[in-house]
Amino acid sequence: MTETHTSRYSEAGVDIDKGNAFVKGIKEIVASTHQTGVLNDIGGFSAHYAIDLNKYRQPVLVTSTDGVGTKLAIAHLCNKHDTIGIDLVAMCVNDIIVGGATPLCFLDYFAVGRLDVAMATEIVKGIAEGCRQAKCSLVGGETAEMPGLYRGNDYDLAGFVTGIVNRDAIIDGSDIRVGNVIIGLASSGLHSNGYSLVRKICFDEVGLTVDQYVEELGCTLGEELLKPTRIYVQSVLKVLRNYKINGMVHNTGGGFIDNIPRILPQGCKAVIHTTRWPQPPIFTFLAEKGKVPAAEMYRTFNMGIGLMAVVDENQATDICHHFNALGETAYIIGEIVQKDHNATVDVELID
Repeated sequence: MTETHTSRYSEAGVDIDKGNAFVKGIKEIVASTHQTGVLNDIGGFSAHYAIDLNKYRQPVLVTSTDGVGTKLAIAHLCNKHDTIGIDLVAMCVNDIIVGGATPLCFLDYFAVGRLDVAMATEIVKGIAEGCRQAKCSLVGGETAEMPGLYRGNDYDLAGFVTGIVNRDAIIDGSDIRVGNVIIGLASSGLHSNGYSLVRKICFDEVGLTVDQYVEELGCTLGEELLKPTRIYVQSVLKVLRNYKINGMVHNTGGGFIDNIPRILPQGCKAVIHTTRWPQPPIFTFLAEKGKVPAAEMYRTFNMGIGLMAVVDENQATDICHHFNALGETAYIIGEIVQKDHNATVDVELID
């Protein structure tokens, strides 16, 4: 049946033809991320991915989902949407690499009030770039136009990643022992956590705008706040080919205080020496302008360390050198010590 009148659905705010044109327009962008194993293009009802059983003797699928929170508001204020997709991928793939899993495929969910094809294409370009950095295939997703729930071109993003690891190669922290050393990998800035507090300090309390140059930061506020989350996948995988890592932490919401205990065996405590790495200026700026106590800073933000690896002491220096050779900036930032029986603190911060 051919419609000869204006679509009532379109009148209600949902343009099916525009959505179909968007999917068609991004097919090449998506295809550029495909690794061996992808069996079909986007546009179908599902994605197919073949597992190489010669490589994985006891394959375990590892999944994760995440978003980028209110960092989306910064993208809107800057009218810059080509990097937020990198954040989306990073938040998901960094979560599974800490368990030793290699990301295989990625899907996104994009909900918007009114589909702006140009803006949506920029978002997908960022997602594709994140997938290329992680060597993960973007295999599909969902674009939902929902007027009434979202205003205008306001949007939300969610990401979903599937990875794989051999059962005997899962890294869950159970091998962590007293005497192990903690290596920290530098972040690229705020990454994608704490932005509700960041916006309150910068916009509501200090009265800044995203296009204002901030001398302490060496760039405009918008440029600082939109720095993409660093993706650690390939560096970690390459280190794992030569060294054993006993446990890893993706330093996201909850910071040092809440994230490190998630991998600590009973009876172990982490000691972090906070002066062993240079903290990016954005954290000093927020602490001073927002009068945020140090304890809260370390529980809200990554403070310049985006990922932590717990390793045997006799390999720590070599592993640091290897990470540095791969383009990361690695520091030995702490150690694992015996936890007192009556102690309630799992992470001790030392200046």
